[in-house]
Amino acid sequence: MIQIVEKRDGRVVGYNEEKIKAAIRKAMLTTEMGEDEALIQKITDRVGMNGNERMTVEEIQDRVEIELMKSARKDVAKRYIAYRDQRSIARRAKTRDIFLEIIEAKNNDITRENANMNTDSPAGMMMKFASETTKPFVDDYLLSPEVKSAVRNNYIHIHDKDYYPTKSLTCVQHPLNRILDRGFFAGHGESRPAKRIETASVIACISLETAQNEMHGGQAIPAFDFYLAPFVRNSFIEEIKNVEQLTGKDLKHLYNAKIPDYIKRDLDGLEGEQRELQHAVNRTVGRVHQAMEAFIHNMNTIHSRGGNQVVFSSINYGTDTSAEGRCVIRELLNSTYEGVGSGATAIFPIQIWKKKRGVSYLPEDPNYDLYKLACKVTARRFFPNFLNLDATYNYHEKWDINDPNRYEYEVATMGCRTRVFENRFGEKTSIGRGNLSFTTINIVRIAIEFMGIKDKEERIQRFFEKLDEVLDTTALQLNERFNFQKSAYAKQFPLVMSALWNGADKLDKNDTIESVINQGTLGIGFIGLAECLIALVGKHHGESEEAQALGLRIVKHMRSRANDYSEKYQHNFSILATPAEGLSGKFTKKDRKSFGVIEGITDKDYYTNSNHIPVYYHCSPRHKAKIEAPYHELTGGGHIFYVEIDGDATHNEESIMQIVDLMDKYNMGYGSVNHNRNHCPDCGYENADKNQAHCPRCGAKFETIQRITGYLVGTTDRWNSGKLAELHDRIVHK
Repeated sequence: MIQIVEKRDGRVVGYNEEKIKAAIRKAMLTTEMGEDEALIQKITDRVGMNGNERMTVEEIQDRVEIELMKSARKDVAKRYIAYRDQRSIARRAKTRDIFLEIIEAKNNDITRENANMNTDSPAGMMMKFASETTKPFVDDYLLSPEVKSAVRNNYIHIHDKDYYPTKSLTCVQHPLNRILDRGFFAGHGESRPAKRIETASVIACISLETAQNEMHGGQAIPAFDFYLAPFVRNSFIEEIKNVEQLTGKDLKHLYNAKIPDYIKRDLDGLEGEQRELQHAVNRTVGRVHQAMEAFIHNMNTIHSRGGNQVVFSSINYGTDTSAEGRCVIRELLNSTYEGVGSGATAIFPIQIWKKKRGVSYLPEDPNYDLYKLACKVTARRFFPNFLNLDATYNYHEKWDINDPNRYEYEVATMGCRTRVFENRFGEKTSIGRGNLSFTTINIVRIAIEFMGIKDKEERIQRFFEKLDEVLDTTALQLNERFNFQKSAYAKQFPLVMSALWNGADKLDKNDTIESVINQGTLGIGFIGLAECLIALVGKHHGESEEAQALGLRIVKHMRSRANDYSEKYQHNFSILATPAEGLSGKFTKKDRKSFGVIEGITDKDYYTNSNHIPVYYHCSPRHKAKIEAPYHELTGGGHIFYVEIDGDATHNEESIMQIVDLMDKYNMGYGSVNHNRNHCPDCGYENADKNQAHCPRCGAKFETIQRITGYLVGTTDRWNSGKLAELHDRIVHK
């Protein structure tokens, strides 16, 4: 029973039910049906009797709102919600406190929402000021009442809400060949077509950086090796021409000479054209290596978004078997292995190896040697991650090993896990497409609400009924955001809507983007499957077959509903295993405040990411793979498989290959390996000792590389409290 009320200004007063009655009555009097005194008393009694002894004004109003929505008077509920919203608009004094925290560079969850964003810098501060003032504007003016209510009551989280008013899209897989071959105009100045590998490397950087400033999510290149391969041959021809100038010989017949592989070799013992050919190859390999070094260096130093964040970038590669494509792959991997600066691990781009039987996985495959090199690099540098093109749901019927453009039919991913492939409105491909926006459902809260029902079948049935309500609201919200996004003009996104997005080349700068963006996806995400299952059946899916069966039933149901929404709204809806970083602790804190500390559910500062087994649960990599694998096929919007390994992985690249084998065996789509790696920023010394904080050689403090959702960070100083708590709980899988 409510006895004490905490007011918004911090004062504490006694509970007065007459204030609730007055608020409901005021809402009723604005409706056609008018006042219903019996209902007013019934709702007031239920709120007062079922509440905690001490509650805030907002918590009481949330309860009133829920009771009204459960009643037959939905008209009153809408008026009540509208009145609350009007009152909240007038109460924005808290913005002052948030601004002061940003100004004073305080280390909290507001300023540490994104681990790769430096909100202590002037540009970072400016971005955060804009972000924190834009979100209330979205709530007040761009969200419908039912969506606003779902957000307020902690059922859903709208990702990148601060970018909502800009009408920007989330991400795109860059068809890099379009701008390498044609050049591009990005608002100020223009780029000519590339001719050399060095130029192609720079344009790849510019493309990623420019698009990052036009979008609110990550940027990816789906076939880095295929796109850059032609410029290896161009550079080789240049080197042959240089030899012609030095020797006066006519060597045009060598321009298109068949080169089995671009490998540096000693010139001793070679004579004539054989020596000249090898000299050109050696020079070309050196140039490719430098171009890859420059690419990695640029992606870790070029800032976007007002100068406060490096480009959130990913590159996919591994299936180009041409000598030129293999050269790009090899030198990219070699440069990655060497590191940047004093030998530090490069945080970006997130690198993704495309594993394909017959191409880049088995000992007899043409790129098997590069696959082994990729595993060696991962053992030291965490990248590349591994994308399984052999997964049944990643198959494309048009893929042909003999097709030089087969990459168009290979799935590609964003490093964090976002996947775009299936398409109701055009070619099934990842290229030139991306996610439009995504929203995550708090399935844990829904489960907690029905924990008190003793009958398990009824409890689960009520859960699914509520889940359907929240799914309906989520689909409605995503459709509303789509309708807002589609009104943007092509000129607002000079590069994305001229050269990158499929169909954009047909748009005039003053056309809206409506006709092309439906090829993107709308993502319905979820978080906390493990905690949801504990609430419903007492155990998570890693420890109980019953829980696993229910977990799959839940996600299959979400997948089925996403298909329904695709038909209803005529969009590409998909289910996403949410990569929660900023969201990691937000849901949990609110739910703990509403329901208290519940063992195994709200007793930590985070909910487990998507469908993962909890990070604290001891199990083998095989068990983890077996449990998590079935969810990959159901989450077409994106998924990832993590394994934590122990010891110094640089001496055990076989352990990386074993993880990829698990992915292959269990039909998993995308995965990566975590392990400990310390790096001294002063002398470059490295080791894998988790118990060492300082370099044993020079005494400097170690930088310890960690993976946060799908990408790496070199310091935990910018991690929020939820992700720090999760990091502390991570255990090795063995």
